Amino acid sequence: MTIATTRTGRQRLTPVAVLRDSQVLVARQLRKTLRRPTYIVFSFVQPVIFVLLFRYIFGGAIDTGETAYVNYLMPGIIVQTAIFGALVTGLGLTEDLGSGVVDRLRSLPIARSAVLLGRTVADLVINVFTLLVMTVVGLLVGFRPGRPIWSLAAAFLLVLAFSFVFSWISAWIGLSVRNPETAQSAGFIWVFPLTFASSAFVPIDGMPGPVRAFAEHNPVTLVVDAVRGLTLGEPAPAVSRVLIWLAALLLVFVPLAVRAFRRA
Repeated sequence: MTIATTRTGRQRLTPVAVLRDSQVLVARQLRKTLRRPTYIVFSFVQPVIFVLLFRYIFGGAIDTGETAYVNYLMPGIIVQTAIFGALVTGLGLTEDLGSGVVDRLRSLPIARSAVLLGRTVADLVINVFTLLVMTVVGLLVGFRPGRPIWSLAAAFLLVLAFSFVFSWISAWIGLSVRNPETAQSAGFIWVFPLTFASSAFVPIDGMPGPVRAFAEHNPVTLVVDAVRGLTLGEPAPAVSRVLIWLAALLLVFVPLAVRAFRRA
């Protein structure tokens, strides 16, 4: 990996320079991913299994009223896929720490924030293709969105914004634990309650009181319901409310991730 630069290590970095450094690191991460075709294949297998499992095994036992279960399911699966894609950020950063890549980057006259920004943006780009594949899979199993194309595009962008935010959360967790195995376990520990105690797979009306209260205020529920509204026209929270949630999470976890990176 080569980052060409004429800046000295002590020179103040401008926002343009940070973006330029981040662009180089995004390209580096994408090249690294493309050299691992097995990883690319298996990154699609898990969400496809979830689609088939819920669509054809559990779907017949879940009552979603007048909405066909496949239409109810796919927004939840797509959001879940975005979360799982975000988990890769923390895991990848711990691998870079262990292999010495981070130390090499620190020896270069680049912004430390560019390392994190480059990684999160690269994972966002990969998530774009993953979500496109999941949308095609959904259409093949019967998913039929009934909203205009602009509404569907807004839903897609909302999911990507959600994925980007959760990449920063994952980065903070990974840099805090600093170990790939621990990062993977810690990631699933907080992701599974968020996804399954939400409206992603089943209506929250039938949940026990405390679980339902958690699900109602779960950011995953807000995003899933907003995506359902944009794709199916069902009642949903205002997109502005979801964006405020995501902005608040970014304001919290971006500084935490940068701080953890400096300490790692």
